[in-house]
Amino acid sequence: MGYDSSATRARLLDAAFDEFVRVGFAGARVDRIAAAASANKQAIYAYYGSKDALFDAVLTDRLTVLADMVPFTPGDLPGYTRALFDALTADPGLLRLTQWKALERPGASQLERDAHVTKAAEIAEAYGASLEAGMDVLMLVVVAAQAWATTAPEIRNPDDADEPARLARHRAAMVKAIEATVGALLPAPEVATDRKLRI
Repeated sequence: MGYDSSATRARLLDAAFDEFVRVGFAGARVDRIAAAASANKQAIYAYYGSKDALFDAVLTDRLTVLADMVPFTPGDLPGYTRALFDALTADPGLLRLTQWKALERPGASQLERDAHVTKAAEIAEAYGASLEAGMDVLMLVVVAAQAWATTAPEIRNPDDADEPARLARHRAAMVKAIEATVGALLPAPEVATDRKLRI
C-alpha cells in the first residue's frame, strides 16, 4: 500500500488544531503536533513551510468547514445567527482558535477580510442598504452568536438555573435581538425591492 500524503496532511491539520486551541500559537510546539499526528516534524515543514503557515492552514480549514455547516443566509439573519450559535456551541474549539489569533496575531488575513466584506455586501444587496450598514449588522450577528461561549458560566447563568434550559432561553433571546437589530438598522425587504424596481 502506497504512502498517502493527503491522510498525513489531514492528521497534521487535526493535531495542529487541537494544539493551537489548547495553548495558542506561541505555546504550540511542532514536535507535539507531529507526534500527535504520527508524523515527523519534517512533514510539517514539507507540507506547510512554517508554523505560521500551518496555523493559517488550520484556520482556513476550520472556517471552510464552518461555512459548509452554516450556509450564509442574508435574507434570514436571525436564522443564520441561530445556526452559527448552534455550531459554535457544539464545537467551541473554533471560537477559541480565533480568540488566540486575535490575541497573538491581530489583523485580518485577506481571506478573512474578503469573507466578511462579501457577507456584508450580500446583506446590503438583500436589504438595499449601504455596505457599511451591512457590515454593522454582520458584526452584531457574529458577536451575538459568540456571546454565550465567551461569557463565564457564573455570569451567563446568574440564577444557577438548569444549564440546557438557560441556554435555550438565551438562544431564543438572541434570535429576538437580531430580529430587532435587522428591523432597526436595515430597510424592510419590500422597501429594498421597491428601490431596485425604481433603479
